Amino acid sequence: MRKKIKKYLLILCGLLSIVLGIIGAVLPILPTTPFLILALACFSNSSPRFHKMLLNNRYFGAALQQWEQDRTITHASKIKAMLLVVLTFSLSITVLHGRLPLQLGLLTLGSVLLIFMWRLKETRVIPATIID
Repeated sequence: MRKKIKKYLLILCGLLSIVLGIIGAVLPILPTTPFLILALACFSNSSPRFHKMLLNNRYFGAALQQWEQDRTITHASKIKAMLLVVLTFSLSITVLHGRLPLQLGLLTLGSVLLIFMWRLKETRVIPATIID
């Protein structure tokens, strides 16, 4: 009985994480990737079907597969994510013109997020050599 409850709680947590990740794709303050990684972890322990669906998703499946295999991201993905953080947080800070405490809070949150992203390991891609 406890195993079933644990399984359903993990599935619920995974589904909630996916919803929050989708919302995070639209809102600059809510991150997408950590929620998708959390969903992946929840499903790996509760639902092989949902786990496989996440890994085979055409939008973020490849990145999740790479994360699951070696806990790295590509350099291009890292740069794109960091640029997106800078752009969205800059826009949010601009919109909050005149509200210095909120602007400083966003600046702090964005900086912490950028530092976290900067520290993520990147995939080492060996360039193909050209043979004449």
